Parts: sequence; C-alpha cells; structure tokens
Amino acid sequence: MLVKEVMSKDVKTIRSSDTVKIAAQVMTQENIGSLVVVSGSGEVVGIITERDILTDVVVEGKNPGDLRVEEVMSKDLVTVEPEKSLEDAADIMTEKEIRRLPVVAEGRLVGIVTTADLVAHERRLMEKISKLLVLAPAKRIGG
Repeated sequence: MLVKEVMSKDVKTIRSSDTVKIAAQVMTQENIGSLVVVSGSGEVVGIITERDILTDVVVEGKNPGDLRVEEVMSKDLVTVEPEKSLEDAADIMTEKEIRRLPVVAEGRLVGIVTTADLVAHERRLMEKISKLLVLAPAKRIGG
C-alpha cells in the first residue's frame, strides 16, 4: 500500500513568523500534536510539535508569546513522497526516530502520515485477514 492511500490530506500549517503561543492554540483547537511550518511563499521549512514547545519553551521558562515558531521548530525536516510504500515510510520514521512524516510532491505539501496512521492501517489489515481465517470455509485448493 502507498503513503498517499493512508495519509491525512488536511494538514494544519503555521507560518514560521507566527508566535509559539499561536502554534499551541492551533494545536489545542485542532486536537493535534504538530503543525507543519511554511514560509511566506508556502515552502515547507519545518515542523513544530508539542514536545518542541514543552522542552524548548515551557521547561526553559520562556514566554510563548515572545518566541517565533522558527526559533523552536525542527528545521531538519524529513519528508516522504506520496508514491512511496508504507514500509518505506515506516523505515524512515524508525531510522529518524520521528512519529510524523510530511508528504511532499513536487516541492508542495500534500499530506502527512503518522505512526497512528500506520498502526490503524495494519489493524484494519489484520482484521480482514482474521475474518478470512475464522469465517471463510477451508478450501483445499492450493493447500
């Protein structure tokens, strides 16, 4: 299965010049753990997560209203193409130790795939296979 088949297409973004407070408010309102950061021209330049805010702002005692997203975001953004397999995405996430992977095609953000998306896909696949094993009558064709 391909990344484009399970990714979320409604990706919430924020500008790098916005404050961390605005980022936290958007994450809270949308009930999400990250925002993809875009430049004024719409180019993907990073990602800001709840963890970034906790470790770089809250723990350090900084004022989120005084900090710009660009000061806290992860800039070494790792992405995946929509035509890659879910296994490729899982390999990237495991290797880079990340849980969210923006999906980029021709330089444009088209979605995001998360570990939760991968787990949900696997669960659905296992449910289908278990139904086949439990409910389908055994056939002798091919073993």
